[in-house]
Amino acid sequence: MNDLTAHPLSPQDCLVALMIAVSASDENIRTVELVKIQSTVNHLPIFADYDDDRISGMAETVFDLLEQEDGLDALFGLLRDNLPERLHETAYALACDVAAADGTLAEAELRLLEEIRYELDLDRLHAAAIERGARARHMRA
Repeated sequence: MNDLTAHPLSPQDCLVALMIAVSASDENIRTVELVKIQSTVNHLPIFADYDDDRISGMAETVFDLLEQEDGLDALFGLLRDNLPERLHETAYALACDVAAADGTLAEAELRLLEEIRYELDLDRLHAAAIERGARARHMRA
């Protein structure tokens, strides 16, 4: 395991890790999803002081975790330990944006989003509003 998991993750690391996990969930990481993650890190205020060189390290951490039998549980453990509750809805919104970026939602992505909703203890109505916003932002002509 790389050294990023040896130290506490920043809230931004957690957001990046979650976006990468959603992208990897269908075992087909699409360019449009990677562009969405990079664009998100480059433009959202929550990432203003984030060193985007950490993205590749976070990707390595997520891939290492997902190769393990209980890797998703370990990822959620990292989120529980390092992501403040005030950012739970932000995390879900970013996860939904990455899932919607390619215009399709694979079954694996839908299952992971459901698990994320549960792990982040999001109100169902709030989650539905976040999902609807992601759909609206990524609608195609």
